[in-house]
Amino acid sequence: QVQLVESGGGLVQAGGSLRLSCKASGRSFSLNTLAWFRQSPGKEREFVAAISWSGGNQFYHDSVKGRFTISRDNARNTVYLQMNVLKPEDTAVYYCAADSRLEGIPSMVNYRYDYWGQGTQVTVSS
Repeated sequence: QVQLVESGGGLVQAGGSLRLSCKASGRSFSLNTLAWFRQSPGKEREFVAAISWSGGNQFYHDSVKGRFTISRDNARNTVYLQMNVLKPEDTAVYYCAADSRLEGIPSMVNYRYDYWGQGTQVTVSS
């Protein structure tokens, strides 16, 4: 059974930092794109960042460029999201996702991703 489990969320003041982790189990994702999405109450789930299977290519939503960094450790089957200079508008439930295609081109659309974690809450206070 494939599982993605996020951790690292919490409450932080504006300007602070958090590092999210997402550990996969049940199969290896070393040849798969991994991504982070987020969803705020009343809003659609939106793309945050994605990283190619090799880690050589990263893609970001414009609103987080320069503040967030996605990375991966294939040996640990884990993807990370380092979030710096957090803003109240970053408040959301953050989900990690995995694309089942091997060596696929990273996508910013949620229907490209087949596996999802349960989410971790990030709250940024002003």
